[in-house]
Amino acid sequence: MFTLPQKESRAPATCPGPTSIQDLDSNYGDDLERECSRKPDRKLPEYCGASGPTAMLSSDSSCLSSRGRVIKWFWDSAEEGYRTYHMDEYDEDKNPSGIINLGTSENKLCFDLLSTRLSQSDMLRVEPSLLQYPDWRGHLFLREEVARFLSFYCKSPNPLKPDNVVVLNGCASLFSALAMVLCETGEAFLIPAPYYGAITQHVYLYGNVRLVCVYLESEVTGLDTRPFQLTVEKLEMALQRANSEGVKVKGLILINPHNPLGDIYSPGELRDYLEFAKRHELHVMVDEVYMLSVFEKPAAYRSVLSLEGLPDPQRTHVMWATSKVGFWLASGMSGKWEGIEVGGTSFLGGGLATAQVCLSLQDFGMSGLRFGTLYTENRDVATAVASLCRYHGLSGLVQYQMAQLLRDRDWINQVYLPENHARLKAAHAYVAGELQALGIPFLSRGAGFFIWVDLRKFLPEATFKAEMLLWRRFLDNKVLLSCGQTFECKEPGWFRLVFSDKAHRLRLGMQRVRQVLEDKSRVAEEPSSCQTQEPRS
Repeated sequence: MFTLPQKESRAPATCPGPTSIQDLDSNYGDDLERECSRKPDRKLPEYCGASGPTAMLSSDSSCLSSRGRVIKWFWDSAEEGYRTYHMDEYDEDKNPSGIINLGTSENKLCFDLLSTRLSQSDMLRVEPSLLQYPDWRGHLFLREEVARFLSFYCKSPNPLKPDNVVVLNGCASLFSALAMVLCETGEAFLIPAPYYGAITQHVYLYGNVRLVCVYLESEVTGLDTRPFQLTVEKLEMALQRANSEGVKVKGLILINPHNPLGDIYSPGELRDYLEFAKRHELHVMVDEVYMLSVFEKPAAYRSVLSLEGLPDPQRTHVMWATSKVGFWLASGMSGKWEGIEVGGTSFLGGGLATAQVCLSLQDFGMSGLRFGTLYTENRDVATAVASLCRYHGLSGLVQYQMAQLLRDRDWINQVYLPENHARLKAAHAYVAGELQALGIPFLSRGAGFFIWVDLRKFLPEATFKAEMLLWRRFLDNKVLLSCGQTFECKEPGWFRLVFSDKAHRLRLGMQRVRQVLEDKSRVAEEPSSCQTQEPRS
């Protein structure tokens, strides 16, 4: 792990764990998750903020400030896999041998529904107020619709207030803005790991805020009831370690449903985490970007906004956006998924005290629209974040379209959500069946667009170097996955596989995954070079 020499940095270690510091690895930018794409011999520095040392950065960018070199460093070291994919992107007609992307968490199943709805006449409106500077919090008509939308789908016990809503261009901007207004330079947020790695950049590049990892393990021990389970005890231990190293922790980030685990926190767990945060006067940011992408009936999801009597409402902040709602739908969902037989079986492998909730239009699969919203009862926080909206705002025309979409409850409930859930469930069942046929353990809770896959048995040794080599084997075989180190997973060998894609790409992608893993199995079974043996099928 590449870190700064000790004499260069007196900053305390950030992510307590096996390496005692957080490797600020993130392989994707604000808009797209470029997971697991950095070069294996280039690791991000332990600490390199505006007031910290930057001697290890390249000095050939003499026109850039130290901060500019750090930002460029993130970009240069994070793009290998994603650039490779874009230079050789799969196209059924133009480039059938190109790379299949099963690494970026986007819902590509429902484009037909979304394009039809967004093309209707009520979406097309131009008037002077939409072309002029708005209230930086967002137009009132949009904030009213957001408040009604969240009240209904989050099942809030009381109607949410438009005055507590702030609108920005995506959850990346929300994380960045909240880090700026809640933390001083060098302070930190707790975050359970593995976690969506782009958050590292969101809170660091502008605000120089770091993350303290609460490392979770796959082995079920003690009072745990499931792999990678977050408990208050683990939160307490991580906070104590950070305090002992001189790191000031200001908040807790929760992702619910979780990315990459697909985990869903129960109401009791949420309240326990909130009470923990209240005891320590921490802010809590809850990212609920996948709240409408829970496609399995038994997976009972509850928003933090549904809880009666939040322990600390003034430190509870909710984010939601449009990038993951998954409006890319396939056609013909009746027992078959574009020629792939799927059964009805669910294939499952193997009041926060200070809360900020991030809700995203991931549920609507509109990453390119760039819409995110913050809900907080703390007026000071709302005002401070709103003041940054002049840099992260939405055009009036996009705000109008979003309001029209969110108010069309009949279309959302009767057309989009049922079909989206059916297609997600069918795609998930297909991939789960393929993994089971290969004897590969995995975790999936029936939420989100991905499966957390255990490929540890395919590593010759339990190292992140071996994990990276396996990732490269997948990329060489024209399929892009996301490896566990990108998500700050402490156990080498875990991968995130995105299943929310059209059937023909998913079929081909899984064929390529199978080829790599079967080749790895044959290599492992081969005897020494002086002998020959027929490989197993």
